[in-house]
Amino acid sequence: MTYPYDLERFVTAQAAVYESALAEIRRGAKRSHWMWFIFPQAAGLGRSPMAQHYAIVSLEEARAYLAHPVLGARLRQCVEALDALTGVTARAVFGEVDAMKLRSSLTLFREAGNDPLFGAALDRWFAGTSDAATLALIDRSS
Repeated sequence: MTYPYDLERFVTAQAAVYESALAEIRRGAKRSHWMWFIFPQAAGLGRSPMAQHYAIVSLEEARAYLAHPVLGARLRQCVEALDALTGVTARAVFGEVDAMKLRSSLTLFREAGNDPLFGAALDRWFAGTSDAATLALIDRSS
């Protein structure tokens, strides 16, 4: 199937690291570098070349990501793995910077779809507080 966005960039990036990324989440300790393409953010937030390459440019692209049979399933699996953790904070699991990226990603995908999983994760990990910068970018792009 052909997708209107270059979603294959995510599939390619995840190919070698997805299983280890999921294992790190399940252990409650992110140790390697995969945040950009496992929990992508809205375009305009990240400044690094990696962040820009894996940025989601619109709610439509975020919806396509969620609908992709591999990417949507993997994102949900990672959020479900987070949900299974107890006694830790997002900051403890991801570190301060990547915890902020997680909040941005959860905000983006909550706004993009009807899946309550992302809102529940925001409630659990960030006391229901959305990422204001992500909401502002989404508002400008719509």
